[in-house]
Amino acid sequence: MDILEIMEVLPHRYPLLLVDKIVEYEEGKRIVGIKNVSVNEPVFQGHFPGFPLFPGVYILEAMAQVGGILMIKSLNLEIGKYAVVFAGIDDARFKRPVFPGDQLVMELEVISLKKALSKMRGVAKVDGQVVAQATLYAASRKLEEVKR
Repeated sequence: MDILEIMEVLPHRYPLLLVDKIVEYEEGKRIVGIKNVSVNEPVFQGHFPGFPLFPGVYILEAMAQVGGILMIKSLNLEIGKYAVVFAGIDDARFKRPVFPGDQLVMELEVISLKKALSKMRGVAKVDGQVVAQATLYAASRKLEEVKR
């Protein structure tokens, strides 16, 4: 999937759309996505001036967005009728920093895939080295149920 296809699936937009490309997809099983980290990201204005370090929470959000794509496509969730939301995280670990110019490769593998609650194991790598890993949970809700 290229960025235009991703934008058809995910509701996220700049500056919080954190997936540039999907390079592998096995329905209901696994997905691999790419995030190209650029020095032009707005987060680097404050994290940190003179030492641009991509925040761990952004790495986790990028992994969650890749997992959300897998969930939406595998469960055939109708775009515009369902929201996939972050429902939890376990065992998050950060192994090394991520800097501008790095290409984050995020691999997510399904542990459990259900509309009510899905669970995936995620690993983010740069140049083949693990930079972060976590177990991520996501839930899908009908938009009519989550709107105020």
